[in-house]
Amino acid sequence: MRIDKFLWSVRVYKTRNIASKACAAGKVKLNGKSIKPSRTIIANDIFSVKKGPIEFQFRVIALLKTRVGAKLVADYIKNITAKAELDKLENMRYGGSTHREKGLGRPTKKERREIEGFIPDIENSDWDWDDWDEN
Repeated sequence: MRIDKFLWSVRVYKTRNIASKACAAGKVKLNGKSIKPSRTIIANDIFSVKKGPIEFQFRVIALLKTRVGAKLVADYIKNITAKAELDKLENMRYGGSTHREKGLGRPTKKERREIEGFIPDIENSDWDWDDWDEN
């Protein structure tokens, strides 16, 4: 069975086209080597899939004819991803995004409130602008 079809069938990728592009881009490796989408796989092969900063590793248990439901995926592949890689996923999940690159658009409502916390409220302050002298 072709690797791109297998990745789609076991729901690693949403479409077969995305699976093919990932193989061509070098994000999928079979037994440690980059492969083309047409590469055939057999049982007990180990393939890795790089999604974002995490590299997932799977062992092929059995081949299948068609796409299967999410509950049946465990019958065909086994996730053997290292604990360090899974910890990266947990850190991303709980860490959140605190860094905002310049030019990514308007601030969110929460960011706007934080910005307003730094700026003093001139309208309701005790400052009398009429008594202020430039000297």
